[in-house]
Amino acid sequence: MSQSLTGIAASPGIAIAKAFRYAHAAAEAPQRTEVADASTEVERFRAAVAKAKTEIDAIRESTERRLGAAKAEIFEAHLMLLDDPDLVDAVLEQIDNDSVNAEYALHEVTGMIVEMLRGMDSEMLRERAADVLDVSGRVMSHLQGRPYAALSGISEETIIVAQDLTPSDTAQLDLHYVRGFVTEIGSRTSHSAIMARSLELPAIVGAGKAAADVPDGTTIVLDATEGRIVVDPSVEELADYRARKEAYDARVAELKRLASEPSVSADGAHVELAANIGGVEDVAKALENGADGVGLFRTEFLYMGRTSLPTEEEQYETYRHVLDKMKGKRVVIRTLDIGGDKELPYLALPKESNPFLGLRAVRFCLSREDVFRTQLRALLRASTAGKLNIMFPMIAVAAELRQAKAILAEERAKLESEGIPVAADIEVGIMIEIPAAALNADYLAKEVDFFSIGTNDLIQYTMAADRMNDAVSYLYQPYHPSVLRLVRMVIRAAEREGKWTGMCGEMAGDLTAIPLLLGLGLGEFSMSASSVLPARELIGRLSKEEWSRLAEEALQLGTQEEVQQFVEQRSHA
Repeated sequence: MSQSLTGIAASPGIAIAKAFRYAHAAAEAPQRTEVADASTEVERFRAAVAKAKTEIDAIRESTERRLGAAKAEIFEAHLMLLDDPDLVDAVLEQIDNDSVNAEYALHEVTGMIVEMLRGMDSEMLRERAADVLDVSGRVMSHLQGRPYAALSGISEETIIVAQDLTPSDTAQLDLHYVRGFVTEIGSRTSHSAIMARSLELPAIVGAGKAAADVPDGTTIVLDATEGRIVVDPSVEELADYRARKEAYDARVAELKRLASEPSVSADGAHVELAANIGGVEDVAKALENGADGVGLFRTEFLYMGRTSLPTEEEQYETYRHVLDKMKGKRVVIRTLDIGGDKELPYLALPKESNPFLGLRAVRFCLSREDVFRTQLRALLRASTAGKLNIMFPMIAVAAELRQAKAILAEERAKLESEGIPVAADIEVGIMIEIPAAALNADYLAKEVDFFSIGTNDLIQYTMAADRMNDAVSYLYQPYHPSVLRLVRMVIRAAEREGKWTGMCGEMAGDLTAIPLLLGLGLGEFSMSASSVLPARELIGRLSKEEWSRLAEEALQLGTQEEVQQFVEQRSHA
């Protein structure tokens, strides 16, 4: 009899294959052994670290060839861990001070670091525990003289089932045979989930302990469009999911034909469908899916997964490369947006009781002008490579905008005095993600070239509900009339000043929200690259004139549920 499990749909798609139960070998804790000559254990440990570095470097090079430099950066971070005093020196000290074997010392130090990281408030730091386990496990395998991973031996169509997959596991998956994977733990932001989306590999994470009971070799269905796993499906279920998979694959292929088509409504209104990206490697997917530009380049990823700030030259090369690859299409680059759930441990920022309302984004940049000016110089230098727009996040009041623009102007003047060319037509805009900015949009519109509405934060601040808190997640309501009225207010304020408005939150790619946003006059929709083609197809069926009237009707309703029902009824009328 079949069994159904659920989890988080981390990377969409449908796969049908045999389960391959995967776990790293030798989970037993090594025995403590007192040694007569600690120097011998020190040398054994150093040799194991050196071998691990060689392996990780090879994985890094392979990942960079397949997925791009940004996805390979995690392995740069792994190499840095093997030089980190908190790990390596602590092991050496324990060997030397306690005269114990290297395996035991490594196990003890790793356990302390992992326990500390898992107790952190930041999800990013908690996920860092998986990196420490990955690196230390590789070193341990060399100390114990055994292979570290066995995924390379897969030779038939397989869906991997594991407690978790490390970055190095995921980077080495053979896509000739691996059709998808399921993990017991993890989130959409875990390294394995991010890598799966880059590989376009169906994946479900966070399926819970029930996934551990999936028998090895059993046929399973992985429906990563709905977050469902069917174990040992019946003949009827198997036929049903094969038909669904065929329909899903046909749908993906059909949408690909729209990649070279314009983004235009049924009554001839042109809009811009742009992609949100986190690094150079995401540009290829944006272009492959026919994005009209980049509506949000999240530059914080250049700063994360490393032990120090990126240099001006590193940033310049990245920005120049993205602008060049987009070949004159608009690229909106957001200045550094850290804080809240995005931390940079090497900056040692003071602990805040409410970081989502604290020293975030442009607030941090204005307090650390050295960091801000370095990024602005890199952006200005790169501007001649394409159509650059610079966007400041988390603007609450006009004073912040003016200060940021003044610093930008100063850095432009410095570069020009040094004889370094800077593009003359750089548009400067802000993210509207704080209700105060939306309510004051008519004034702010006079001082910018464009707005981009960041709905992820705007919604949670409007509803006073943390979107990551399960207890109040029901209040994260993108279709609530109060949110839609703020969106309308921002668009109309920009229109009055002859400026354009985009949206770069998840709402921009939401197929229920798109008809309303089109009707409200949104000019640019920026979303994940995989959402561009479904959005283009939908917009092609909509009349902007008709939805201008319908959107106004929707704003007169009182609840999100009423708005959602209204859109569904009118869309199928």
